Amino acid sequence: MALLRFAPSPTGPLHFGGLRMALYNHLVAKKLNGKWILRIEDTDSTRSVPGSVDGIRQALAWAGLEYDYGPEKDNSLGPYFQTERLDLYKSYANRLLDSGHAYRCFCSVDKLNDIRERLARSGSSISYDKTCTHISEEESNRKARAGEKFVVRINNSHAPERPAARDLVFGRLKDAHASLSTDSVLLKSDGFPTYHLASVADDHEMGITHVLRGEEWITSLPLHLDLYAHLKLTPPLFAHIPILLNPDGTKMSKRHGDVQVLDYMRRGWEPSAILNWLALAGWGAKHHEVPSSPSSPSSSHPVLVKDKEAPESTAVMTMDQMIDAFDLEMLTQRSSGLDPGKLEYLNRHHLMMQWTQEDGLQKLAERVHERVKEAFPLSKYTSLPMIKRVIQVLEQRITNLQDLPILSPYFFIEPDLTNAEAQRMLSVMPSEDERRAMLGYLVTIVDAEAENWDAHHVFDRFAEEQARSGIKRGHFYKVLRAYLTGMKDGPPLVDVMSVLGPERTRLRLTPSSD
Repeated sequence: MALLRFAPSPTGPLHFGGLRMALYNHLVAKKLNGKWILRIEDTDSTRSVPGSVDGIRQALAWAGLEYDYGPEKDNSLGPYFQTERLDLYKSYANRLLDSGHAYRCFCSVDKLNDIRERLARSGSSISYDKTCTHISEEESNRKARAGEKFVVRINNSHAPERPAARDLVFGRLKDAHASLSTDSVLLKSDGFPTYHLASVADDHEMGITHVLRGEEWITSLPLHLDLYAHLKLTPPLFAHIPILLNPDGTKMSKRHGDVQVLDYMRRGWEPSAILNWLALAGWGAKHHEVPSSPSSPSSSHPVLVKDKEAPESTAVMTMDQMIDAFDLEMLTQRSSGLDPGKLEYLNRHHLMMQWTQEDGLQKLAERVHERVKEAFPLSKYTSLPMIKRVIQVLEQRITNLQDLPILSPYFFIEPDLTNAEAQRMLSVMPSEDERRAMLGYLVTIVDAEAENWDAHHVFDRFAEEQARSGIKRGHFYKVLRAYLTGMKDGPPLVDVMSVLGPERTRLRLTPSSD
């Protein structure tokens, strides 16, 4: 069974980069009929922020990304907090010590700084001179028993024989051992592991088959594959995901408050649209794959021969559609920016999909009901049936459901004809007497049609009146819209009249001083 993991650090609110990573894990797991784990990498206590784990779980629940194993879920693969797995990391470090693939380093911080400065002055590219590899095993054990502080370092004097690194996004990778720190630290002096040791130990013990993580870890892949080889373990498949960028091209981080998932939850964006938006960010590769040769180091991975077509960057997709179409090998190999305009487009269409579903319109109206009542506390027209009708007539004009009171206040309260926008609309017909005469005729039509109200028929009769009166068509309808809504933008006037009904339409067209 395919098993993946989303492993955030509890260092603050979940941001879009993290949510996209969780989504990709979800998509791959479901596509492979597998499952995924929520694992909390909390070994860096200096960066941990109280409440972060609850925030992460809340954001995942809001998005509908339900993990199979993790905190408050099936504990058969737990514990899921790394701080509860310290004995495991120590045992892995001991295995590497016993096999000679790691050693204890007793160098103090000051000594390490001196070593680095000396090496830098000499023009060396290494970061540590391997001083402690010259300590005998007996002496190392004695120092440890005596309580001297030490870290455990990998001994990378001789790289193990293993297949070349291959990534599901970037393909076969060149050897990058030269870019690694010299003998990286695996276990710190406080007994806590570094990411290198903890991720390898956890992924193996939990049975992870696919590791999806940020592109920044691709330079560490040789080290991690070496650890798997030293421990005689089969590594999972790796996919390093290019980072997300802010609209201004800067790297997305938790310090940018606007990319926090919580902000978008509060603003009322549709979770299905957010996931659609994030999934498409970087999902744009188009290529033709050919079979790898039998001698190729990557031939152990299945290679499909087919043309791959990525979805359009604004393709409206449901979760099931994303699961069906998603392919890690179709991700671009470059960073991707998030376009707010695309989110607005997708959000409108996801709203439309919802209100065309059974009970969908009712659920949307219930969600925005309190907001409408708070905006118009004295209105008699904030019932759920009214809100449902308003949503229907606004159609694609609704980008965000929470904008409903701003987009169409005239459905809930009388329009303010004294505001500047309404006055500009009325100014196309500067004569108040001419306007009152026009309204008088329209009220007569409304009265005649009130008993069997059909807004389309009434609007046709209004059009006949416009033609008869000789008033310019544009002026006529601009003035009519001013009296009905007080706003220049909005749905077709026939839809406005349909929602208002005869009584409220008549009231707004009754001649008065404006």
